[in-house]
Amino acid sequence: MIPINAPQIGKDEIEAVVKVLESGILTNGLGAGPMVSRFEKAYAEFVKAKHAIAVNSGTAALHLAVAAAGVKPGDEVIVPSFTFVATAEVIAALRAKPVFVDINPETYNIYAEEIEKAITKKTKAIVPVDLYGLPSDMKPIKEIADKHGLKIIEDAAQAHGASYMEKPPGTFADAACWSFYASKNMTTGEGGMITTNDDELANKIRSMRSHGEVEKYMSIMLGYNYRMPEIEAAIGYVQLKRLPEFLEKRRKNANKLKEKLEKAEELQLPKEPKGYKHSWYLFTVRLKKAKRAKRDNLIAELKRKGIGAEVYYSNPIHLMPFYKKFVRRRLPQTEKAAEQVFSLPIHPSVTSEQLDFIGETVLRLLG
Repeated sequence: MIPINAPQIGKDEIEAVVKVLESGILTNGLGAGPMVSRFEKAYAEFVKAKHAIAVNSGTAALHLAVAAAGVKPGDEVIVPSFTFVATAEVIAALRAKPVFVDINPETYNIYAEEIEKAITKKTKAIVPVDLYGLPSDMKPIKEIADKHGLKIIEDAAQAHGASYMEKPPGTFADAACWSFYASKNMTTGEGGMITTNDDELANKIRSMRSHGEVEKYMSIMLGYNYRMPEIEAAIGYVQLKRLPEFLEKRRKNANKLKEKLEKAEELQLPKEPKGYKHSWYLFTVRLKKAKRAKRDNLIAELKRKGIGAEVYYSNPIHLMPFYKKFVRRRLPQTEKAAEQVFSLPIHPSVTSEQLDFIGETVLRLLG
């Protein structure tokens, strides 16, 4: 089976972990051990941000950023539904209300026009998601946020190495949140990062990361245990150095697969609009005019032939049982995309021969 994604772990990552184990420093009470601090500094430089705060998951990053932005019970936060549940989950965990809006059917990202329609007096923030590795259209989102006095927390969990208007994710936001889950473009096993240029927000997040402490046994606010272990940071530091080669291979694979599939009129291929740079976390195609059953049958056939095709995200958040109570409007583009999209493997381990096999198999099954 050619998996949809595969962590790229090598000798350098293993050696880095061994060094941490031999050092005896596995964590730090305030979350700022030597390897964590080193990784944070390198990641901040990579995304051209003033601050980077490492945490133990992408979900923890979102939770801290949204909480630190001042979202409180009863507030409303505008989010897409076509994403992983964590984007809305952290809002509900704060007893605030996720307000779901529809997506652009070409990019699958949140539609700025829909954001404007959803704003009320209770709206506190916007959480755009850079889905599949393609950044959201942040300029109009920033204009809307400034007009209404809203915070922007960019969910960049899938966008390592992406850019918008030649700027990294987070540039137009109050903070950006990243995931280093095993399937991502770079990994720490589990883990996450928050980047920001806001000194006050960064200090608040650092304190909240470790029980609201500013020093040991001195909690000044409500906090959590969201520290990143030293072992994870050691892996992340090595992975970050390797990220450019991972991204180059993903882009090369994506371009080759697009060329192979261009003749398939039934498919909408992934787009990279002018001014955007895709990170190619996922290569997502769309079976135009198809119903869910036809798409699902195609995926089953691909898997039978050894191709790990997957659907992200077959059940939009607003249709999940727990989140239906937050729904205010229909999301036709979101629901249609969820029935038609599927993703194909292009990670760095996928060979040229495998890409030929994937492309030819898809074309044959569609023919």
